[in-house]
Amino acid sequence: MVEVNGAKLTLADFEAKRSGTLFQARNTYYETLRKAMEDYINEYLLQQQAQKENVTVAQLLERHVNSVIPKEPPSEDALRLYYEGIDRKEPYETIRGAILDHIRDTRMAKAKAAYIESLRSQAQVVFRLAPPRTTVSLKDVPVRGVQAAPVTIVEYADYECPYCQQVQPTLDRLETDYKGKVAFAYKNFPLPMHPHAEKAAEAALCAGAQGKYWEYHDRLYKVKELDVPQLKQSAAALQLDTKTFDECLDSGKQAEIVKTQSAEGQGLQIQGTPSFLINGRFISGGISYEDFRRIVEEELSSAR
Repeated sequence: MVEVNGAKLTLADFEAKRSGTLFQARNTYYETLRKAMEDYINEYLLQQQAQKENVTVAQLLERHVNSVIPKEPPSEDALRLYYEGIDRKEPYETIRGAILDHIRDTRMAKAKAAYIESLRSQAQVVFRLAPPRTTVSLKDVPVRGVQAAPVTIVEYADYECPYCQQVQPTLDRLETDYKGKVAFAYKNFPLPMHPHAEKAAEAALCAGAQGKYWEYHDRLYKVKELDVPQLKQSAAALQLDTKTFDECLDSGKQAEIVKTQSAEGQGLQIQGTPSFLINGRFISGGISYEDFRRIVEEELSSAR
């Protein structure tokens, strides 16, 4: 791979020392290639449909996209309301035309996306492009769901992170819709800017030591009360042995596990929360239910 002062450094050497960096590089390449392939598939389906209808692609879009876009412009009241919601210093009259153009372009983009989605729903698209994967230990990690589930979602998260709080209903929906097929694991990745996150992570593990990890986890995301006295109140509300819980939390008994999980996330080059590994596939950010569902379905299909 490279030589330094006559010593050969191989890709295996690099991966042994910087496995997270290489994994993220491979993941970035995969996501870029996947996006390019998705665009190509859309173009291919449009061309196929145009041939079926004996028209050009431009004529096809005119027939099925442009024709469904409302011809009448928004009312003046609607345009002025839109203007009030954007950060522009020019007078309304000066940029009214640009606003109309933007609204028309947005309508066209949405109509085109909907039409392409209708074509994709009638087509059988199977990706043979294998995503990069990594393996992480689930030692000392609470898992919710069937242990032998074909899909395991590992979340690196922070109890104080608003994006983690926002994605929780999506995860709850996945758990309901894929009961018995998807297992969930939670790893702590408290961010430096969140002063309560590390102690909240310890508190959840202290609750887990009494067999109520997930009940406590769910409560924290529901009540969002993370000061130490509030963490202890949550333990009492769940009828834990409060003396044992308080001793666990005050002594920092679970702190080492939190630090180990956080270090693992850093080794994977995780930049923020929530981040996910879905059967080892890296997904960053608060992605939509539809995106989660697509990946879960891909994993279920490959497991059959």
